[in-house]
Amino acid sequence: MPNIKSAKKRMRSNAKKEVVNTYITSSMRTAIKKFEKTVKEGNAEDAKRNLNIAIQRIDKAKKNGLIHQNKASRLKSRLTKEKNAMK
Repeated sequence: MPNIKSAKKRMRSNAKKEVVNTYITSSMRTAIKKFEKTVKEGNAEDAKRNLNIAIQRIDKAKKNGLIHQNKASRLKSRLTKEKNAMK
């Protein structure tokens, strides 16, 4: 446990940031899984909607520095290829 006032404050702020970061990362993964499930079911309309949601969540995680830019591009590319292969 820190003794210095600024270190205590840093611990509190890190705990708050951890909650937000976990939520953003978790929602990104959930959106990706939901999209992949709709692709497997073969529902093109839902897949298109879920693809847009997944891309938004990936971009938000990239913007907040939770994932690298190259990983975000790779995920979006892979998901888009899955969507296009449905037709």
